Amino acid sequence: MPSAQQGSIRLFRFSGIDVFLHWSWFLVAAFEISTRGRSYSSVTWNVLEYLALFVIVLLHEFGHALACRQVGGTANRIMLWPLGGVAYVDPPPRPGATLWSIVAGPLVNVVLLPVLWALVSVSRSSGLAAANPDVYELLLAVQWINGRLLIFNILPVYPLDGGQILRSLLWFVLGRARSLTVATILGLLGAVGFAGLAIWQQSVWLGIIAFYMVSNCWGGFRHAQALSRVAKLPRRDGFACPSCKTAPPIGDFWKCGRCGQGFDTFQSHAVCPHCGAQYPVTKCLDCGAVHPMSEWAVSALAPSNL
Repeated sequence: MPSAQQGSIRLFRFSGIDVFLHWSWFLVAAFEISTRGRSYSSVTWNVLEYLALFVIVLLHEFGHALACRQVGGTANRIMLWPLGGVAYVDPPPRPGATLWSIVAGPLVNVVLLPVLWALVSVSRSSGLAAANPDVYELLLAVQWINGRLLIFNILPVYPLDGGQILRSLLWFVLGRARSLTVATILGLLGAVGFAGLAIWQQSVWLGIIAFYMVSNCWGGFRHAQALSRVAKLPRRDGFACPSCKTAPPIGDFWKCGRCGQGFDTFQSHAVCPHCGAQYPVTKCLDCGAVHPMSEWAVSALAPSNL
């Protein structure tokens, strides 16, 4: 997955969300536009078709980002790159919040289905198809692109939206760590299938997608293992993360940024016992949220959601 800043161009900012375009997009765009079928009277229409693809992708990613914000999460960056788009979303560590943040993306494509179908139907019945075939072919292409992206994204293969939706549903039953473990293992199997299809069809793009899936599934599997280890740690009474309501583990799991030593920030009251460095905020090892130590103190702990 590309960085949201390195090697990219900031296009614009909307609703507090910065949209970046990776430099490699231009190379792939030039190749794709020059090699795709000549269904139009001029290459200008091929350019418009390719741009329409990324408009749809952008709307899809804004669906993820805005839904994540709706449930109290953080989403402030979107990256467009040759394989599509990435919305950098961080929903609250709850299965329902995560599910809505992921489902909202494909729902944008679902909403576009009847809109594009109506445009194609009107252009056909009004005679536009005969009067301006380029416009009609462009509408057909955009309709096809939207449908294809929807079908591809809802495949139950992690890290595609369908695989993440499956993980969110399993989270309700299996918990946070085990649901991610199951989803990533299934994703690896799906990636093997994509790799086989890439070899059979001699498709470079399918091979790149398969590699992308494998790398993300492996990273997700390692994260699931880390979550499992953290979940088994003994917990400290009297404190709970304000975001995920989970009690912090007991042990030297916080690393001092000044001396590099590990320490238990709740035992030392957010002060490194080795060098005396003080920390105004404390990071939750379960959800990654940071809050002042005063906000962690509770009279009774909420049950863990791991």
